[in-house]
Amino acid sequence: MLRPQLNPSSHTTTTSSSSSTQLFASSSCIASLRRPSSSSSSVAAARRTRGQGSSRVVVVCASSSATASRGDSSSDMAAAAAVRVKAVATIKVTVGELINRSIDIRDLIGRSLSLELVSSELDAKTGKEKATVRSYAHNVDDDDHSVVTYEADFDVPSGFGPIGAIIVTNELRQEMFLEDINLTASDGAGNSTVLPIRCNSWVQPKSVGDEGTPSKRIFFANKKRGDGTGEREADDRVYDYDVYNDLGNPDSNGDLARPVLGGNKQFPYPRRCRTGRPPSKKDPKSETRKGNVYVPRDEEFSPEKEDYFLRKTVGSVLQAAVPAAQSLLLDKLKWNLPFPSFFVIDKLFEDGVELPGVDKLNFLESVVPRLLEHLRDTPAEKILRFETPANIQSRHRIKPNSFTSIAIDSAAFQVSNGVCCVLTAEDKFAWLRDEEFARETLAGINPYAIELVREFPLKSKLDPAVYGPAESAITADLLEEQMRRVMTVEEAISQKRLFMLDFHDLFLPYVHKIRSLDHTTMYGSRTVFFLTDDGTLQLLAIELTRPASPSQPQWRQVFTPSTDATMSWLWRMAKAHVRAHDAGHHELITHWLRTHCAVEPYIIAANRQLSEMHPIYQLLRPHFRYTMRINARARSALISAGGIIERSFSPQKYSMELSSVAYDKLWRFDTEALPADLVRRGMAEEDPTAEHGLKLAIEDYPFANDGLLIWDAIKTWVQAYVARFYPDAASVAGDEELQAFWTEVRTKGHGDKKDEPWWPKLDTPESLAHTLTTIIWVAAAHHAAVNFGQYDFGGYFPNRPSIPSQVQATVVMAVLDVLSSHSTDEEYLGGEQTRPWNSDAAVQAAYDGFAARLKEIEGVIDGRNKDRKLKNRCGAGILPYQLMKPFSDSGVTGMGIPNSTSI
Repeated sequence: MLRPQLNPSSHTTTTSSSSSTQLFASSSCIASLRRPSSSSSSVAAARRTRGQGSSRVVVVCASSSATASRGDSSSDMAAAAAVRVKAVATIKVTVGELINRSIDIRDLIGRSLSLELVSSELDAKTGKEKATVRSYAHNVDDDDHSVVTYEADFDVPSGFGPIGAIIVTNELRQEMFLEDINLTASDGAGNSTVLPIRCNSWVQPKSVGDEGTPSKRIFFANKKRGDGTGEREADDRVYDYDVYNDLGNPDSNGDLARPVLGGNKQFPYPRRCRTGRPPSKKDPKSETRKGNVYVPRDEEFSPEKEDYFLRKTVGSVLQAAVPAAQSLLLDKLKWNLPFPSFFVIDKLFEDGVELPGVDKLNFLESVVPRLLEHLRDTPAEKILRFETPANIQSRHRIKPNSFTSIAIDSAAFQVSNGVCCVLTAEDKFAWLRDEEFARETLAGINPYAIELVREFPLKSKLDPAVYGPAESAITADLLEEQMRRVMTVEEAISQKRLFMLDFHDLFLPYVHKIRSLDHTTMYGSRTVFFLTDDGTLQLLAIELTRPASPSQPQWRQVFTPSTDATMSWLWRMAKAHVRAHDAGHHELITHWLRTHCAVEPYIIAANRQLSEMHPIYQLLRPHFRYTMRINARARSALISAGGIIERSFSPQKYSMELSSVAYDKLWRFDTEALPADLVRRGMAEEDPTAEHGLKLAIEDYPFANDGLLIWDAIKTWVQAYVARFYPDAASVAGDEELQAFWTEVRTKGHGDKKDEPWWPKLDTPESLAHTLTTIIWVAAAHHAAVNFGQYDFGGYFPNRPSIPSQVQATVVMAVLDVLSSHSTDEEYLGGEQTRPWNSDAAVQAAYDGFAARLKEIEGVIDGRNKDRKLKNRCGAGILPYQLMKPFSDSGVTGMGIPNSTSI
């Protein structure tokens, strides 16, 4: 069995990529990390114990021979004497804990932490489990006030065999965060071996356990694996798979039943973390929604993140709740009251809204009960007013006599009543122009939707017997007229100058379903653009389609820009529909499905199959931070039946079904890599002579230009890291844990697509590096590109309308404000917080190069945003493109790439 070495330069230890075969040798004992056999009843017992989880197996053997060699099997060695083992446990002091400041009688008498070593072998005579070796750990003074250290000593008897698990009991009164347990095995002759066990796990106090049963944590080899049974509890550390069967609520009186997503041909979907809640009474396939949504304890927000998230939610969601309250208090029939004018919308940012009496907000308790507790502590002026989104921060009023001191780069002037307004790079009404509509497809919040037109006429792949003629109503003559006859459509296609947003086939099958709901509508749409000589896109035509129904024939119409008053307003309405389609596509597919949802299976598989010390686990772990917790919160309030997405986006109750359809038809792992995605959409073609190996169809494509810099930086770092541990194809193919991880991603995490031929094989260092680069890109940069600009582009909701009532629009504004915010404990790509734990010089040098390159990229992006030749990112009335800038301060900044999908 071939495995890469973690620290090839070390003569003291040889640490494999998998803790299952890691060996530590002294002259008289071997401490080996390996999985216990599946028949071990000790491990089976450990699996049955609540809170199962582990860092690894520790094998401590007492040898009668002073010549025991590295790599000997413990079962071949005759143990004649006990082995002295010292355990040093490190407890991290977190916000709010007083563990190192308070005096506890248990610490004084040395009984604050109980450790038990469990053998993975059965007693040969009785066939039963061997007795554990137990010791109490005592507190040790340490100058480092960020941690608390405990030590315990064990005499492991001869014949004990491999240590298959470590049982930890917290005898104190509060939970503790156990970072690691270091075991030192000594033979009494001065020979010793140090074995680090990385735990990174919460341990609840003994008092939390069931009556008469201490709350114990089990750390064992087959770590963090669930067996698909039992309901998970808050302090568990179990990773298991389930389908999305907890979005609906069939047992409610309302219309809240939803289909199960995943595990069936009609609605395939990635898997989520299993919670094990009881089944619904009306639909046994669905899970009840009682209580909090479980995630393994180690996936919870840090206290800093939780505090920031709560404060941000108070400051944002209540801003939306107040207009909702006003609407209900004035007239419950006005829940769908529209905004009568832009002036009323502006008031949300300028004057805010009046807060109703606290006693009148009781109806919100079912939606935001935790927030109401903080209502009285939050200043009213902070609650009631939205921050002005960046794309409409427009006019800076100045006195006429101060002109000479004003820099006018990228500015235009407007004089009104003797006062000059400088229209800076943020024009309040830029969003209304066709040019900005087109530009945002390249430098907005959903740059993944635009694609090249490769054939004409445009054709649907849907059944024409059901959905009407496959051929679009957009004709060549109409497009050529809009292009002012500068070329034919055929010439434009051959020169790669026609592009489109195609929301036709995705939405059309749901048009009648959605239109049957109250207060919403839907069409299928196609939107066509022409690439002009100055590198910008010209909006040519929009087609809206409604399929035939039993009572009506098919309706479809093509809209174009016009100077006619009536046609001009129809043109604006058509653009509003396309923006609504794009907003739904972005939130449900580009954002939720392709980042949050698709990444969760990678996290579950990594925690189930990769040891804590495995180099690939160590590489990926920072890119999984907080994702499972934010996904669980999304299932609880955002994407659930009756949740914010259903209430605020036009697909309403069919929103998640649409994301399932997109997963079925569009998602494939091999095109989630940025270069492959660009090629798939026709936005680039492979060219070995071009920068990044790609020739872009649109040279000034800000997302692609900046994104490829980030992609290459990640790729270079990952390739160097992989090369250090996997020198050849055999080392990749022979790593059992790595192969088990990737097999589980394909066959379980994305099990509905397990038989697809496009899954990459991990059989070379190159294929491994590319696969890991793709995962990191999606979790970090892809998510950042479609997330942190949401408030800048969508906070002023006419720019990205979902459903235009006052209540719905302001709820969306509030949610986008939360989602666009960086917390104070954010960890960014290439940051010092996530520097690799491994001290290997080559790994550290590679990471230094990665961090330095990201800082260089920041400067490159700043330079591009000042280049007036790049009209899709620089000029009067538009936002500079900063979403691929790696670093950021906290708050809503419109920039910054966190390591993970953390919000």
